[in-house]
This record gives sequence, C-alpha cells and structure tokens, in this order.
Amino acid sequence: MSLRIALFTLEALPNARAVRRFVADHAAEIAVVGLSDPERPSVGGLIGQVRRHLLRSGPGILPYLAVNFGLPDLLRGLAPVTQRIGGLGDVAEATPLRNLCTRLGLPHAVIRDVNAPETTALLAEHRADLIVSFHFDQIFDAATLAAVPLGGLNVHPSLLPRFRGPVPTFHALLDETPAFGVTVHRLAPAIDAGGILAQETVALPGDVTASRAAVRLHEAGRPLLDGVLAEVRRDGRMPAGRVLPVLPYCGFPSRAELRELKRRGRRLVDAEDLREALSLSARR
Repeated sequence: MSLRIALFTLEALPNARAVRRFVADHAAEIAVVGLSDPERPSVGGLIGQVRRHLLRSGPGILPYLAVNFGLPDLLRGLAPVTQRIGGLGDVAEATPLRNLCTRLGLPHAVIRDVNAPETTALLAEHRADLIVSFHFDQIFDAATLAAVPLGGLNVHPSLLPRFRGPVPTFHALLDETPAFGVTVHRLAPAIDAGGILAQETVALPGDVTASRAAVRLHEAGRPLLDGVLAEVRRDGRMPAGRVLPVLPYCGFPSRAELRELKRRGRRLVDAEDLREALSLSARR
C-alpha cells in the first residue's frame, strides 16, 4: 500500500540534516509537515523556557541550548544567502525545512498544540494515514493518535527503555561506560513508552559530546525508520512492537549531573558542534 505520512518535528541541530533528507526522499508520501513552535505560550515562551532550564540546570546548560536550538533558529533566515554563496540552493540537507517544504510543494503548518482540534483537522484535511515523529517536543494524546488509521511512530536516540526523555545522549554519557543507540518505536500517550519496532546499537568515539552523539544517532535512525515504513507498506498495518517495562524518565540535567559529567571529562558541546550549528545551511 502507499502511505500518506504526517511528519511532526522540531528542526534543530540534532535532527536537521536527517529530517531534511527524509522529507526530500519521501516527498511523494508526505501528506503534511507539522513544525513545532518552540516558543509557544503553553511552555512559557522563550523567556519562560530559559528561566526553567536555568533553575534546574544552571548556566552550564546555556551552551547546549544555544548550539542545538538558538543558533540554528537565528541563522535559518540567512539560509537563502548562505546557500547562494555556497552553491547549495538545491541541496536538501542544507535547506531549512520550511523552505524545503515550499520548494517541494508540501503542505506545512506551525504546531502550537499537537492535541488541539486544529491538529486533528489538519490530519483529516490531508488524509494522513500515519504519524511520524522525528525529534518532536510535544506529546501526542490518545485522541490525536487515533485520528490517523495506522497510529504513529517515533525516532528516539537511545536504547529504549533506557533514557526516556529529551536529552538521552547526556544521560548515556553519565554512565561509566556509555552505550549509545537509536530506537524506532510506536507512539503512545506516554513519553517514549510505545512498543519497540527497530533498534540498533551505535558505536561512537570516546570524545563524542552529547550534541554530536544526538546528531549521529538521528542519522543512524533513518535506515531503521525506512525499514519500519517498508514493513507498514507491505503489511498495511503498524507492527505491534516489542513491549518492555517502562524505566524512569530522564529529563534535562540537574546541576549535580552537569558537575558529574564534567568530573568524568565529558562534554555537552564543543567547538566542532558550534561549527556544525553555524554551517547547517552553508555546506553539504
């Protein structure tokens, strides 16, 4: 069967290149793209979110937030200029997602509340069969998932059920011997708790940062995601997945956890991550 995919994402450093290539490769199947609004009032806007991160994590979290979210967002508007200078106008992975959707003629919308009636109406309008969440920062409730015939799936950069939550690579680095991997799982009305559909351990260098690990794991998730989608096309249904006990949620790091990461000689970000953030729309 053919699929009509509703893709939901928050474009940022960890997923930018992988999700742009996914959109370009699957343009014929994508019914609509939902772009999360990171400054939506329900999470306190930009100022409210920064204040909350500072209260929990302290100023040590700011370089991570800037490199992964702030800089890519600020520089997105300059993409047409940097692409033209670099001769990258037709390169999907160097094109901000909103621009890429426009170029490919794909419907797209800003999502402030994924469970609002407007989202359900959007799914119905574009006759979506399936939801794909690829680095999306909102939680789907049961009613929204039921609005598409085949349900949904998510790409998560950890070996679930370990490290459920928004920064799994940070928590992996806190382990004495970090183990990295990526999981494609069914979406459920709970954070990173649906049945596991595909999973792979990924070897990363010993000096990898939390940011760079997230980028590489999202890249590694693409073949897994494509494999699951091929299975759905073949069978006409979503696989049940492997259900494992739900382990504790791992949120943004505390000040104590950041101190422990530093004590272990590991880092959230470094100069290489900064260069990558600055060049998302400037090179292949």
